Amino acid sequence: LKNISFEAHDGDRIGLIGNNGAGKTTLLRVLSRVYPPTSGVIEIQGRVSSLIDLAMGMDMEATGYENIVMRGVMLGLNHKQARSITEEVEAFSELGQYLSLPIRTYSSGMLLRLAFAVSTAVQPEIAIFDEIIGVGDAGFAARAKKRIHQLIQNSNIMFLASHDNGSIKSFCNRVLWLRGGEIVMDGPPPEVLGAYDDAIAVADEIAEDEAADNRAPTGEQALS
Repeated sequence: LKNISFEAHDGDRIGLIGNNGAGKTTLLRVLSRVYPPTSGVIEIQGRVSSLIDLAMGMDMEATGYENIVMRGVMLGLNHKQARSITEEVEAFSELGQYLSLPIRTYSSGMLLRLAFAVSTAVQPEIAIFDEIIGVGDAGFAARAKKRIHQLIQNSNIMFLASHDNGSIKSFCNRVLWLRGGEIVMDGPPPEVLGAYDDAIAVADEIAEDEAADNRAPTGEQALS
């Protein structure tokens, strides 16, 4: 990231767009306090909940119940508050007796269920998403999607990095277009997405022209 400068205020639903390697996830990790800025200053007021890495801060040797408390504390709760969400996480994850076992014994789907249930049990003031995720089987995924929508609706500020224009249009009222670690454009979704799509179309045309030039025979090849 370089030359990044912006402010977000209550009511902002900010989408991050750009090609792979543009800096979207890196920016989200800075906002999530995973990466400290190497220069400059970032000021965040409010509880942040990040769904970038659901299993962050979880101990594979600890039980599900122990991880609920540890993850809750990592999300900004004190120990009493973290213990108070146990019943809700237990009900939403539907893991039952498995919560008494070390999570290293869980399948990947079970681990995602637990991590998602804990991460979304805490209502954030600032919600951060890297794509709208789907978790588990169809039934659980439907409940997870509904819960994500509630988090977005009830948060003061939301950030969403996505390659899906539909998600950006549905959830965001502002878009940051990143390229090479810098902000190219900051504005309403129709304007920024339109400019981004135009830039992609131009880049595709240039790539097609270059490919055609490379395929064209030279003078000697044509004569032969």
